[in-house]
Amino acid sequence: MKQFIQKQLARKAKKLVDEHKPIIIGVTGSVGKTSTRNAIATILSVKFDVAKNIKNYNNEFGLPLTILGKVSPKRSVFGWLSVLLSAPKTLPQVFVLEYGVDHPGDMKYLCDIVSPSIAVMTAISPVHAEHFATVESLLEEKAHLLSCVPDTGVCILNADDQRVMGASQHCTAPILTYGFNSQAQIRASDYNVWTRDDYSFEPGEKFSQVTVNVHTQDETVFELSLENMLGKANVSVVLAAVAVAKQLGMTNEEILEGVKQIKTEPGRMNPIPGIKGSLIIDSTYNAAPASMAAALDVLKEFDVTEGSKKIAVLGTMAELGKYSVDAHRQIGMRAAEVADWLVTVGEPMLDARHGAIEAGMAEDHTEQFGDAIEAGRWLDAHVKKGDVVLIKGSRSMGMERTVKDVMAEPARAEELLCST
Repeated sequence: MKQFIQKQLARKAKKLVDEHKPIIIGVTGSVGKTSTRNAIATILSVKFDVAKNIKNYNNEFGLPLTILGKVSPKRSVFGWLSVLLSAPKTLPQVFVLEYGVDHPGDMKYLCDIVSPSIAVMTAISPVHAEHFATVESLLEEKAHLLSCVPDTGVCILNADDQRVMGASQHCTAPILTYGFNSQAQIRASDYNVWTRDDYSFEPGEKFSQVTVNVHTQDETVFELSLENMLGKANVSVVLAAVAVAKQLGMTNEEILEGVKQIKTEPGRMNPIPGIKGSLIIDSTYNAAPASMAAALDVLKEFDVTEGSKKIAVLGTMAELGKYSVDAHRQIGMRAAEVADWLVTVGEPMLDARHGAIEAGMAEDHTEQFGDAIEAGRWLDAHVKKGDVVLIKGSRSMGMERTVKDVMAEPARAEELLCST
């Protein structure tokens, strides 16, 4: 039954796209896919009728459901029959689709349903690598999306990621690059971060602001200002969206109007006021080595007053396969350079704790817990005014439970946090 439904979904979605011919924008990579997809959709919505992504659908069931504008009925046979027997009469002008892969062959299957005319590759990291022999084979799988873009389309690549740029050999379509790299065609410069200097973080306040100058391929420059959006990773997300918007003929004024409407998704580097006047950086949606390192870079950007501390609360990074031990150890070593305290959650994170101690962090400034709830209880007892606390881990770790324990407004947990 599952295979029958999957096949019929694919057939139905493919037929609709062939009939209505919407603009298809495909986003892939190891990290930042969902944030990039949503930023693209938000900016393009200023000018185009863009399909709404009801759920984070990016696999063999989710991608066609997005095209059909349907939510998965899960195990309801009658629900699936309803999905298969109904069809939208029209489609939006634009679909921004996330192409995710877990196994070899996944990308070909998704591209056979619908290939993009614009493809975006964000960054490559050994996440979901347990079913791939090497990171390079994972890259090859994801790069199949680029090879499916027609000559009339464009491949948009992150110039700051060497692996992504290496995938350019798969492109037959023109290439457009973005990033902080001086060679990027959509380039950010003059990165500046403002954070509160009174070291008290209360609900409703502005916690931070990032500004950059954006240089475009038509040689225009405009300032980008991102309030309460932390780090270079978020700038990179917006740059990818700017690249797509420029490709579709949007003006700088239209783009800036769209940027104002971008909302950070729950669990993706969200600054949230914590108990006792602390600040929580909620990055609990997921974790991979690259995104974990980027999150620690953001923690580094905060200066804390005397008596306050920077605390990294890091949960296990899942699905790393043979890369797990070394990846966790490297993250621990990085945390030792950035944080005053390291709190690790989950047995694989013991390697991070050992790495941090090896890199010079005092052992009595580390704590290890079996689950997110235990970590939250420890934070509840130890966090103080002015502390900045980064909380991050893979989805399976449920690290949002840690955030809920120490956020200043737990009644808003359903609104602000990832769903458990």
